[in-house]
Amino acid sequence: MRFKRILLKLSGESLMGKQGYGIDAERLGDYARQIKEVSEGGTEVAIVIGGGNIFRGLSGASKGFDRVKGDQMGMLATVINSQALSSALEAIGQECKVLTAIGMEPIGERYAKEKAVAYLKSGNVVICSAGTGNPYFTTDTASALRAIELECDVMLKGTRVDGIYSADPEKDKNATKFDKITYDEIYARGLKVMDLTATTLCKENGMPIYVFNMDEVGNLKKVMDGKEIGTLVSIG
Repeated sequence: MRFKRILLKLSGESLMGKQGYGIDAERLGDYARQIKEVSEGGTEVAIVIGGGNIFRGLSGASKGFDRVKGDQMGMLATVINSQALSSALEAIGQECKVLTAIGMEPIGERYAKEKAVAYLKSGNVVICSAGTGNPYFTTDTASALRAIELECDVMLKGTRVDGIYSADPEKDKNATKFDKITYDEIYARGLKVMDLTATTLCKENGMPIYVFNMDEVGNLKKVMDGKEIGTLVSIG
């Protein structure tokens, strides 16, 4: 396998599948099988899932919700998604643990680096939920933080597009895809790969980011096998 330990960031919106809301069982199953495949191949897998299929704090604030309470609701949405993925993984025989950034026993154990690393080394998939545990931080930032903290080789950002483009490929037919790009180029071009806090965290700590289409079954294994199907973000 290409990497020994990864942080996989999954989109909450992607969990909606074809439904347009909530959690699509078929999409969840596809994710679980792909994750189990790379875990069985010897890669230690930590995961952070967004909550946008249920509630997004920032959009809630725009509708009149208190921002702090809205972000806390978003954190709870990520816990729901994490429990769903945990259930799907366990159903196919993959051991996993849900760790939460805020105390939520018995739903999940309180996150601590040492605990997470021990579980990873024992073959468990570790799902880090509830974001950073603080408002005003996105799950992208939580992913960057956990990737750095857990000393992962790479942060894999699974999206519904096959990499980073010069513009939104769903809106601009002339958008061109980058095979590789630097953090500074992302800043200069104003590309919305992740929020600036997450991108800066990765840059300052030398954490490479690989953006790829997770919704196409088999792509996670392709990334692990070294096939260039997405976009690598690095210092240069």
